[in-house]
Amino acid sequence: MKRAARPEFDAYAGDLYGEMVLADAATTAPAARKPLSRFVPGLAICAIASAAAAWLSQNYGVPVILAGLLLGLALNFVTGDPRTHDGLDASSRHGLRAGIVLLGFQVTVMQVATMGAVPFLGLALVMAAALIAALLAARMTGQSAAVGVLAGGSTAICGASAALALYGAIGRERIDQAQFTLTLVILAAASAIALTTYPALSQMLGFTDAQAGFLVGASIHDVAQAIGAGFAVSDAAGAQATVVKLTRVAMLAPLVTLAALWIARAEPLAQGNGKARVPLLPGFILAFLALVGVNSLITLPPALASNALIASKTLLLLAVTATAMRTRTDLLLQLGWRSVMPVLAATIASLAVALGFAWWMI
Repeated sequence: MKRAARPEFDAYAGDLYGEMVLADAATTAPAARKPLSRFVPGLAICAIASAAAAWLSQNYGVPVILAGLLLGLALNFVTGDPRTHDGLDASSRHGLRAGIVLLGFQVTVMQVATMGAVPFLGLALVMAAALIAALLAARMTGQSAAVGVLAGGSTAICGASAALALYGAIGRERIDQAQFTLTLVILAAASAIALTTYPALSQMLGFTDAQAGFLVGASIHDVAQAIGAGFAVSDAAGAQATVVKLTRVAMLAPLVTLAALWIARAEPLAQGNGKARVPLLPGFILAFLALVGVNSLITLPPALASNALIASKTLLLLAVTATAMRTRTDLLLQLGWRSVMPVLAATIASLAVALGFAWWMI
């Protein structure tokens, strides 16, 4: 006796991975609310790895961002468990946005104004050189303009923090996660090398405190390492490096805005109707600008700025570690030496222009 056809059974018989849903069930069943507990596994693993990175940085002097990247890459096997995905994605996306916003407590308009016209001109030249060098290197190695903007903008502003902001504005559709993670690794490594070599270089060249402070503040990527390198020369050099570096941080919002508008024309993304999609200015950049405005108009308690900086560093560390965990290391190996060139070109260009300006103009 022949068995009667059962459409439901026949449909699910070919569904080996549970990916098929019958039309009736999909349209009639209400969407179930996902519990917040789904974030716990990924957040917990990311927090443990970030705490280990902070411990390594505090006890062995390893740059904390570099430690977080390396630990995240070493632990990327945890993403084989789907339960970690929600937490890691939340850390990498929302953590970076909140961390960038909190940087607004560190910058005021007055800090930028006190630097003076001549150093500001030199800083603009350094930033332009980094962007142009990265774009040229990306083009010569057959990479997209988006890769050049990411590498050059990150080098020109503040390293990993700027890279995270630019990545959010450029979009994952233009730059894959492996390329982004490799950019973060090279940025962190270049910044660590600069921390140990640039102060010695400035002393070897006989730079004054103002020259040394401008050099390290204008050419070292990471904020903490740029300021630390300045104080490694002298207190006066450290104060100059702090002003120069925070001025670079203040340029984050204009750079991200221009990058988003330019990349939309250079590499437009098609919507469903076939029209090019122009990205809006990210909300976290608007929030960053708002905090800069508030910090410029109102004298906030010093403890607030200090705690905001700690919170920002923590959130950015979590974001970097989560991004590394979600990166496939086999794709990193496939990228090759060409993917490293934009960051290296931007780093060398920024150092050369900063050296030249400090030597001739200050």
